[in-house]
Amino acid sequence: MAVTLNKKALARARELVKQEKIVRDERDDWSEHAPSASDENRFLKTHDFAEYALWHLGVDPDASEDTKGRFSFPIGDFTKVHRCAVISAESRAGQYDHDDIEDALKQLLEQIDG
Repeated sequence: MAVTLNKKALARARELVKQEKIVRDERDDWSEHAPSASDENRFLKTHDFAEYALWHLGVDPDASEDTKGRFSFPIGDFTKVHRCAVISAESRAGQYDHDDIEDALKQLLEQIDG
């Protein structure tokens, strides 16, 4: 899987943080705050995959375009960026050697905590 940084999603996340559309939660809260598969499906009933992609900092260009499996490293709940999601994604990006995504997430966390 050749996951790359979703630069559009990063730009959108930075803008949302500037607008204070953030949940300043704790590190381990993402397991409770993450959208469920049914939440994602509900979102996709009223939004397209381009909008869905903006909530994920990872994209696999080899995966089918209109599938949830194309996107990884979620950063929010489709309304706000969650601090816990950014921390969780940063940790996973580091585990899987996605250095550009990890660095982008570190910078986003600094912006949130700034």
